[in-house]
Amino acid sequence: MNLGNIRIVLVNPRYGGNIGSACRAMSNMGMSDLALVAPRQFNMREARRMACHAQAILDARKEFRTLPEAVADCSLVMVTTARKGLYRQHARSPREWAPLAVSATDTGRVALVFGREESGLTNEEIAIGTQIIQIPTFHENPSLNVAQAVMICCYEIFVASGQYEPPVEKSPEAPSGLRERMFGLWEKALAEIGFFKDDNEKHMMLGLRRILSRGPLTVDDVKILMGIARQTLWACGVSRREPVGSGRTRAGPNHAKGGAASGGGSSAARAAADRMRSS
Repeated sequence: MNLGNIRIVLVNPRYGGNIGSACRAMSNMGMSDLALVAPRQFNMREARRMACHAQAILDARKEFRTLPEAVADCSLVMVTTARKGLYRQHARSPREWAPLAVSATDTGRVALVFGREESGLTNEEIAIGTQIIQIPTFHENPSLNVAQAVMICCYEIFVASGQYEPPVEKSPEAPSGLRERMFGLWEKALAEIGFFKDDNEKHMMLGLRRILSRGPLTVDDVKILMGIARQTLWACGVSRREPVGSGRTRAGPNHAKGGAASGGGSSAARAAADRMRSS
């Protein structure tokens, strides 16, 4: 796989902004070979402005008089179209063609050809292609800006190349034993604030398990949830001291100065739970 063997070909481009934006899209996806076929007089200043951090691609562009000249050294020529018709009926999406494009870069060049801003590619230009690409779009407005089309095709090829590595979660997934300790703490804390009513404890805990099992929980996730439960128990006066690492030094609501328990914190917590349930 060699993304350097992907050539982006713009046929008869008109606007410098589109050319520059295409350069930026190429750079974003690790490609650098740009060819312009019979470019019209375009605003170079606008092109350089839109080629953010990709001016080197613009400066290294190749210009050709005709499309056959631009793709003469390419083993695959993938042409793009938004229209349907007799000569375009074998079109596939960029995602479908991307694996073929990636594998072909091992042995030769692959051209992705994009048409004019106002009219796309002609039937004669489509006929030069070995594959036809059609980007799926809403039928009432199927035509894309050329730089947008370049970005979509380059993105699909980059993903198919396998170079993208999704970020790895630093904290490992929580083991079953740690999760069960968390649920035990939550059950105790919810009981203490009077959350359970009419013997619905089992039902509510099953609901809580269902909510927290919709996605994987990491060790850090579970520690945070356990910390919330411990803090609740401390606020209710069940725990003798505030959880380690909380960063708070004041006495809990159920611990009067001098160590005498007032008993008010637990009642206040229960009252708050009742208000939440009735609202």
